[in-house]
Amino acid sequence: MLKDQDLYEHLSGRTSIMTEDWYNSLDKSKAGVYGSTNPDKIALLKKQNHDFHLRFCSIFQKEDSDFVENFQGWIESIVKDDAHLDTPIIEVISEFFRTQEQYLEELGKYALEHKEQVSHEKLMEWTQAVVQIFSKVIIEFTDQNSKAAKKRMDSQQQMIVEMSAPVILLANKIGMLPLVGEVTPHRAEIIFEKTLAQSSKHDLEKLFIDLSGVPMIDTMVAQQVFQLIKGLEIIGVKVAMSGISPVIAQTAVQLGIKFIDIEVYNTLAQALKQNKVDSF
Repeated sequence: MLKDQDLYEHLSGRTSIMTEDWYNSLDKSKAGVYGSTNPDKIALLKKQNHDFHLRFCSIFQKEDSDFVENFQGWIESIVKDDAHLDTPIIEVISEFFRTQEQYLEELGKYALEHKEQVSHEKLMEWTQAVVQIFSKVIIEFTDQNSKAAKKRMDSQQQMIVEMSAPVILLANKIGMLPLVGEVTPHRAEIIFEKTLAQSSKHDLEKLFIDLSGVPMIDTMVAQQVFQLIKGLEIIGVKVAMSGISPVIAQTAVQLGIKFIDIEVYNTLAQALKQNKVDSF
């Protein structure tokens, strides 16, 4: 009777062949990592697939708990791989299932070649083990991929927010802060911090804050914007505002905020013209 170790030695000796068979039968029109024509990326993809086989074969040699622990590192490396993160998850999962089919075919061929030594019960045991482990791998990969994608999206969103408060130097000691899009409470905090830091760095004496690209702000954000103005005044920066929409003006009135000692203009162009800023 053939043992699991015999099957392990058979499969582990065919890992390179299985990788080449898998890649040759791969639909190269797929999006993401599978459609790459870059030789280096193709080589890495094959290595990742081969590493999968080396670990997977161990289910016929190790205890299941040891296997899961051993496989964790491979899953983590794949979910951190930018090429796989840029690939639709449905495509990745479909390749897991194609690889599962490879193993089931290998088991069938192996059992047929050794039909006198492999009982039907043993073949069913091996088949069940393959399906169960693939299920665990797919579930774990899906969970980690979802977490990695969210972390990546949050990081990109944070970068966008931080870049959305640029102080543009117009002339010596004169700058402009054009605000565009929705100003959330979190973004308002970033704007407060970045604007004060950049104004101090450029040693500004005057800053034009243009709100023409902001559709609306709520009371909390309005308070933070005017706290920014107070903060700028404290560090010696005089503020001029432009592009205040009727909605924003109404919010300011409701809060009892007055534009005393603040220059207010209908448009940014008008503000710059009145202040004779020609570098814009």
